[in-house]
Amino acid sequence: MSAIGVFDSGVGGLTVAREIMRQLPNETIYYFGDVKNCPYGDRKKEEIIKYTEKAVEFLISKGVKMIVLACNTATAAALDYLHDKYELPIIGVVQPGARRAIQASENNKVLVLGTRFTAQSKVYNNEIDNINPEMTVYNKSCPTFCPFIEAEGNLIPHATENLLKEALDETKKLDMDTVVLGCTHYPILKKEIEKFYGKDIKVISSGREAAREVSTVLTYEKLHQKKLNKTAHQFFISQEGKNFNNIASKWLKQDIIAQVVDI
Repeated sequence: MSAIGVFDSGVGGLTVAREIMRQLPNETIYYFGDVKNCPYGDRKKEEIIKYTEKAVEFLISKGVKMIVLACNTATAAALDYLHDKYELPIIGVVQPGARRAIQASENNKVLVLGTRFTAQSKVYNNEIDNINPEMTVYNKSCPTFCPFIEAEGNLIPHATENLLKEALDETKKLDMDTVVLGCTHYPILKKEIEKFYGKDIKVISSGREAAREVSTVLTYEKLHQKKLNKTAHQFFISQEGKNFNNIASKWLKQDIIAQVVDI
């Protein structure tokens, strides 16, 4: 049985890959990180679609049975386009995260932290409004987060604390009870974000919810790997990236050396 393709602009999608591995241990992951063009959040929609489509084509060439856009920006920009073009199942991270936010919030007020593109697209507003129009959704663009995480800035003492204070202090004045990590990079900072907002605020990872969606789709399409699959996970990146290998190895608790591919 073929693998599940997971795509992100960089290391963020590893948070989704790890969750899929945990929830579906029989499955094999083929991961592609477009580190050469990361971050996507400040790019134009046409560029994001172009890069995402190239990544999808690459994963399809590897024979994957479904694809997870483990990138909120790519989901917001390209998911509808990809659904129209390809027949294999392709899921994003926005819908599952939006549904979980609705379930979690008790005062119907949610803050979405995301890239500039995700925030401006209001994709979470639209998804949440489709289900519960009474919800209020605030968006906060955090353009400094992805480069910080890709450069492993979170390993520097107090650097994450300073980053969050500078970027998010003003959001503490909002009356939300739930925060959605609307970028799959951000769960790498989840503990610090939870500490920043305090115990009364629920912090939701859209990536974790997407992993549950993968299981649902595999069941519906009858694509589950039914017995233990010994095939190794594979990791691909679009340019040499020592940081990617370091972060992947720590995050997945195994030695990862990604193969560099030019697409």
